[in-house]
Amino acid sequence: MLDWIWGGMILLSCLWGALEGTLGEVSAAALEGAEQAVALCLDLCAGVCLWSGLLRLLERSGITEYLSRFLQPLLWRLYPRGSRDPETLTALTENLTANLLGLGNAATPAGIRAARGLRRQEGSGEPGPELCRLAVMNSASVQLVPAAVCALRASAGSRSPYDILPAVWITSGLALGTGLLALFFLERWGRRGD
Repeated sequence: MLDWIWGGMILLSCLWGALEGTLGEVSAAALEGAEQAVALCLDLCAGVCLWSGLLRLLERSGITEYLSRFLQPLLWRLYPRGSRDPETLTALTENLTANLLGLGNAATPAGIRAARGLRRQEGSGEPGPELCRLAVMNSASVQLVPAAVCALRASAGSRSPYDILPAVWITSGLALGTGLLALFFLERWGRRGD
């Protein structure tokens, strides 16, 4: 659907430019916008590559295993079944670490591996509470360092792109708490309906 919307907007812009005699200006604006988009993507790519590389270094150096041990009490409470499987526990740790660093791109593969591990352990046709909890925690995760947003602010010329950290911590913490609380009540309500 979005393809049709964007295609229609481009077509209407070209037609309007041709009717008004400003097709050259429309073309120049389109090229300028494309140039700015490429520059923005390169700026964002640098920040995301930095933090994704850091996450990869943490994995290869074995620090994620130490993080796994550190986060194990929390993960055991949130994912009692999933924490029994070492592969799933590692994926959950990597996913949580990437989300804490604000790396949604790097968190996705680990989240998929964790979801597959949780799904194997649940064995039922419907998603269980742990899989739902993983979805909520990925949707509303606490971000200690919102790398992509800070890279975007830096590329836009912000002198202090990290000054948003307190606001990000508060809002992401509130979002996660609200999501987990809603999930808790929905789980309780669902058990009563059975």
